[in-house]
Amino acid sequence: MDDRSGNQFLFYPVQADNPKPKKTEKRATRALAMSVIAAFAALTGGAIGAGASLVALSSMQAPAPVVVNNTESVGWVTGAALAASPSVVTLSVTSPSGAGNGSGVLLSEDGYALTNSHVVTLGGSTNNVTVTAQGWDGRVYDAEVIGTDPTNDIAVIKLQGSENFQPIEIKDSDALNVGEPVLAIGAPLGLSSTVTQGIVSALNRTIQVASSEVENGNGSGLRFWDGIGARPINLQVVQTDAAINPGNSGGALVDQQGRLIGINVAIATSGSSGNIGVGFAIPANTALRISDEIIEKGFASHGLLGALVTDSVIADSSFGSGAEIVEITPDSAAANAGLQAGDIVVLFDGDRIDGSGELTAAVRAQPAGAEVEMVVLRDGQRVSFTVELGDSRDLESN
Repeated sequence: MDDRSGNQFLFYPVQADNPKPKKTEKRATRALAMSVIAAFAALTGGAIGAGASLVALSSMQAPAPVVVNNTESVGWVTGAALAASPSVVTLSVTSPSGAGNGSGVLLSEDGYALTNSHVVTLGGSTNNVTVTAQGWDGRVYDAEVIGTDPTNDIAVIKLQGSENFQPIEIKDSDALNVGEPVLAIGAPLGLSSTVTQGIVSALNRTIQVASSEVENGNGSGLRFWDGIGARPINLQVVQTDAAINPGNSGGALVDQQGRLIGINVAIATSGSSGNIGVGFAIPANTALRISDEIIEKGFASHGLLGALVTDSVIADSSFGSGAEIVEITPDSAAANAGLQAGDIVVLFDGDRIDGSGELTAAVRAQPAGAEVEMVVLRDGQRVSFTVELGDSRDLESN
């Protein structure tokens, strides 16, 4: 889609080859709508956008170690890369109908690793995949998909054949600051162990991308949205200007100590196919909450508010002023808390809400049963509510 300036926002989830058919209040910006159609551009015949200049990701490139030729000039970038790179793997995903590549981040010595759901479903086309992982040292391992969570585009895999993997250290992503230096580590364009430097450009951002959900578990029936493509999902993300490109999906965004702060998931573009310094990562806290549930229970839970909402927009502008509740589901979390139709949600769990997409993403990032504070505008006055969220598996709603 195009915004008013003519910029085009595209979602590049994975490069594929020849597939066949309590927090303090934080300022948020209006939800950034990402193209649903472009989620499948990566699955239509090889390199994305830039043609032959891109490396074919079906052939995994040998990882390049972090080379230090002059120890006297080593800075934090080299140190962080040395600390985190052994915990980042390059993934090769194949199915009878296609293939693609991405990245992953090791969580445990026995091989559990995080990646994106869209990486291990080839953009939502299939669950019938074979996954192999190449480590920092060049060794290749078979990997099993333990579970996927298309709602937050997170998946857990388990590498086989070793009990001596190096898990990444984790940082509390709620403690991030805008302007904090970061590194993205992954396999852009198939180039394993690539390190790019940047900063945290924004926090509490919301983007909309195509879902990687595979209906019926066999890829035979994607859920369509407006007849265009897979239904969209809203993601809470960290924005960064560290260069992220196809193949970085599922890789690590780390801080100056090499600690994980996010899982790289998407980029925005402006009339071009490559990185323009607007990349997004799923916060580490969200990714780890989901991965822990997948490992423990086989699935991840998501909060349910039980309210139909729409954007509340300031008159004569494109600026959002919250998420207006249009309808309350009887006996839902919203109803039990005392929310009413006409309320405009402006804060959720301390985060500013500028539109319905942001509220949906914030609710879905919470586990079922979570207790959160909400602030709404009612008759021009701010009113606070404590809400115990329901379980999204009980009802497909906000």
